[in-house]
Amino acid sequence: MTNPSSPLFNPITLPNGVVLKNRLVMAPMTTCCGFYDGSVTDNLINYYRERSGSIGTVIVECGYVDALGPAFPGAIGIHNDDCIEGLSLLAAAIKERGSKAVIQIYHGGRMVEPQLIGGQTPIGPSAIAIPRPNATVPVAMTAGEVEDMIGKFGEATRRAIAAGFDGIEIHGANTYLIQQFFSPHANQRQDKWGGSRENRTRFPLAVLEISRQMAQKHATNEFIIGYRFSPEELEVPGITFEDSLFLLDKLAQVGLDYVHFSMAATLRPSIIDTSSKTPLIDKYMQLRSTTLAKIPVIGVGNVVNRTDAETAMAHGYDLVAAGRACVAYPDWAERIQNQNDLQLSINSDQRAKLSIPEPLWRFPLIYSMVREINTKKFHAGSYQQTVNDDFDNTFVINVELGQDFIKDLSLVNAEQLDHVSVRNFNEIKERILAANSPYVDAISGATSQCDAFKKAVTKAISTSYKVATIVEGGDADDKSCDVVVVGSGGAGLAAAIEAHDKGASVIIVEKMPITGGNTNKASAGMNAAETRFQQQAGIIDHKEWFYNETLKGGKNKNNPQLLHYFVEHAPTAIDWLDEKGIQLNNLTTTGGMSVDRTHRPCSGAAVGGFLISGLLKNINDRGIEVMLDTSVTDIEMKDGRVNAVMVCDEEGTEQRISTKAVIVATGGFGANAQMVTHYRPDLADFVTTNHKGATGSGIALLQKIGAGTVDMNEIQIHPTVEQNTAYLISESIRGGGAILISQQGKRFVNELDTRDKVSNSIIALPEHYAYILFDEQICTQNKAAETYIGKGLAVQAATLAELADKLAIDPESLINTVERYNQYVKQQHDEDFGRTTGMRNPLNQPSFYAIQIAPGIHHTMGGITINTNTEVLDTNAQVIEGAYAAGEVAGGVHGGNRIGGNAIADIIIFGIQAGDQAAAYAKSINY
Repeated sequence: MTNPSSPLFNPITLPNGVVLKNRLVMAPMTTCCGFYDGSVTDNLINYYRERSGSIGTVIVECGYVDALGPAFPGAIGIHNDDCIEGLSLLAAAIKERGSKAVIQIYHGGRMVEPQLIGGQTPIGPSAIAIPRPNATVPVAMTAGEVEDMIGKFGEATRRAIAAGFDGIEIHGANTYLIQQFFSPHANQRQDKWGGSRENRTRFPLAVLEISRQMAQKHATNEFIIGYRFSPEELEVPGITFEDSLFLLDKLAQVGLDYVHFSMAATLRPSIIDTSSKTPLIDKYMQLRSTTLAKIPVIGVGNVVNRTDAETAMAHGYDLVAAGRACVAYPDWAERIQNQNDLQLSINSDQRAKLSIPEPLWRFPLIYSMVREINTKKFHAGSYQQTVNDDFDNTFVINVELGQDFIKDLSLVNAEQLDHVSVRNFNEIKERILAANSPYVDAISGATSQCDAFKKAVTKAISTSYKVATIVEGGDADDKSCDVVVVGSGGAGLAAAIEAHDKGASVIIVEKMPITGGNTNKASAGMNAAETRFQQQAGIIDHKEWFYNETLKGGKNKNNPQLLHYFVEHAPTAIDWLDEKGIQLNNLTTTGGMSVDRTHRPCSGAAVGGFLISGLLKNINDRGIEVMLDTSVTDIEMKDGRVNAVMVCDEEGTEQRISTKAVIVATGGFGANAQMVTHYRPDLADFVTTNHKGATGSGIALLQKIGAGTVDMNEIQIHPTVEQNTAYLISESIRGGGAILISQQGKRFVNELDTRDKVSNSIIALPEHYAYILFDEQICTQNKAAETYIGKGLAVQAATLAELADKLAIDPESLINTVERYNQYVKQQHDEDFGRTTGMRNPLNQPSFYAIQIAPGIHHTMGGITINTNTEVLDTNAQVIEGAYAAGEVAGGVHGGNRIGGNAIADIIIFGIQAGDQAAAYAKSINY
């Protein structure tokens, strides 16, 4: 492949005499699709095969050299000889297309998460955690372990040779173990492996030396050995650019075939000296030694088009690597040779065609490139919509649609609005156009406006569908489908996805202007026992424990059959979500649970928004129609089974939808004060945490066709609700170690007892309220805390004495209470209230925070009677054919009290079941 007009396509000879056919390299990018034991998968092999050929060199993602070394899930291993067979298939797939095959070798060191290595503590040069929230302090390696680790890098090199790779790249970047040994922050040893800069070079030099020895013994002189480095560290003290040049010069003296910058942009300047705008590659060219100048250098970062690569080479790089561009364009090298103008975007229906493994597809850097393609065709044209937010602001929005994409949005009355509204519109517009969907995350602090903007798009899409139907000769008012799902919270969305995937046509009907329902407000997580994420974290749990603790929490009123189904199917529901790109792999606990079985996002974000966002992406991928601002007014029955539903939109237009099955997933009735007090008069003055759509409409809808109900008087109050805003303070805060204190500055309850007991203890206080108290460590580990602080709900202080003063609490009493609790944390025994869970760390990291809370109406355990197939039962416990219910609209699962984390489990487990059963039923019906 030659092209005299560009140096990119000229060959290059490495110091060992190997000739690379061009200057283009596929950068190593984590795919996370190895097997649990580190072996390669067919998907991985196909992924690299498709990207080989026209590109000169392919650098395969890093393989860990030791069982304690994987820094991410799905990492591939090169840690034992069992790996060789699979790696040989990978190397052969690359080489048979004509590209050189190089593999990175690494160890994650202190970057390894304990859950990836069976709950064991990671290792590092010193017992110093990486300065990031929630980081684990590693075990410092002994001198003998350092020597052993060097040997493991050597063995990894031998395996790479045995597998047929053309070379290895020693991964000395990205804060992994090799970089940690050179870092003055991570390495504070006092032996020969640490201390001075000279000593800190010993480990990377030793790894290079043993790799060269293995190559001399087992390979030819043409075996390539490269070294990847991060030029600077932000840690203090950290690696400087001068330090990197010092190390690289020493490595060059030993013998390297190339060095590889690890940066997000080829022309990135210093991240330490932010006043300097000079690209580091320019400094490198000026300051490198004569020895280092003989070693080719690879640049990487934001290389997409030919001009990007040529500009990089003009600054001194000998080779240029592309990462995301190779993911989006398997034939990237060929495309830039033809001078194609490339965009970093991938149509959502192209994953399989491009051989992109599912885990890589979900990786944020890649998923941000995905452009959703609507599978249901719009009628192209402009649709003007007028919408209002909750503050009576009016927005006139023109929505321009192409045949399968949202083409543009314009704010017609922008001149009449303030600049903040216009700015918010422009930002949400970008999100909608990028996603090709109105189902995007709102802007923090502007939820009401964003909902109005999104509503305009959904209304325009709905109108376009009607026009398209008429143009095609159909009747826009005559709709039909196999399954109608009523409600778009977690249960409804899960049901719709599952029904669609089982072959049913589905329409979702939602009475609110936005999707998500009460799920949007969920913050704790999803309970499940015996999951693979628990196993990875070394957590021992049993379904029997989960069953018994839920039954105890529900005061033995739970329906045993429903509860058994719930517990048995919880781990498969976790996997179902994971398969849909919604991974809940961070573990905590809630009141009434004995172990960490509450699954939440790894970021610590509130589970509700994360869940709805992920489910909506799946809804959009499948082209499932969502009718917003539309209520189901009646379910039509014929011959004893569901035949249709009648709907009415916000403008009063009625429509009939013929259907074989209906899934009601409308939530509970916690926001219906009249209904609450009908069943529980004692709750008349309580605030509610529920969204305003939780009115019990689905219960009434099903009662009209004869459905029975159960446990209607079982209404849960949540103990920690901020009373002025009715904002629920997540149980995950207490699960993370927070305590509850009275106005007297004393603890008064086991904070992680069941919700009813904690609520009753607060009500029994003279003041009928309490404070939830937590420190900065809990705040950094739980993003929900950041929300509470940002909303002004928390009182903040630098010391406990200052916090006590702000709360009008006796300082001595508060300090003594916290010190006493901290002692219990240390001994893991609460002598006062018998708390056994969530005692993670002492409360001693400033700042300190307190939120005044009291109980509020949270969940209605009672509802429609169902069986384990989610079939609706009538008042005689007989099945109503074609009617299904899932989530809080149904009763029986939780009994007399719901455990925190069980609501999300309920909606997903029974939502999946409802979708599965309704689809099967619809297939069985022939009209």
